[in-house]
Amino acid sequence: MNVVCLDLEGVLVPEIWIAFAEEAGIPELARTTRDEPDYDKLMQWRLGILAEHGLGLPDVQAVIAKIDPMEGARAFLDELRSIAQVIIISDTFEQFARPLMEKLGWPTLFCNELVVDADGTITDFKMRCPESKLTTVRALHSCGIQTIAAGDSHNDLGMILNSKAGFLFRSTDAIKAEYPDLPALETYDELMAAVKAAL
Repeated sequence: MNVVCLDLEGVLVPEIWIAFAEEAGIPELARTTRDEPDYDKLMQWRLGILAEHGLGLPDVQAVIAKIDPMEGARAFLDELRSIAQVIIISDTFEQFARPLMEKLGWPTLFCNELVVDADGTITDFKMRCPESKLTTVRALHSCGIQTIAAGDSHNDLGMILNSKAGFLFRSTDAIKAEYPDLPALETYDELMAAVKAAL
């Protein structure tokens, strides 16, 4: 059995933190896992900036509510789910992802959880497990399931490199140059063809 494992942000929906950075007028929050491979370090830094500006979960959720999936993402995902089991494995958080999952037709999502005070201040975050994307594909492999993976950032590389087929999707030039052997795809049609060939 095969399961297709997809990243969320940058693959199916725009980067949440970039959208929030633009809306809030805090350009430093546009930094993502494309720029910083250490997710724990990145999130601690983000939470510090939110606290510094007095911003909390409701502020971020208000921006997320306005985000739509990338053009063609819903149709791509619908078609993909008709031919294969699909899991979206994301380092985002349950409190961020819900409206986006509704717009994508409620696909299966494995993600993390924020720790939020009663006043909406985000005080911490809980990761499902260390190296969550790599750990998840390895767990699927231990159950006799083969994986096909696609993502755009540093934190996707573990699941991409450890799957029977893995693809960069709309990634950065730097990551593509660092991993020249990985197929680098730009369109949903290309990704669909690549997944179908790997199934």
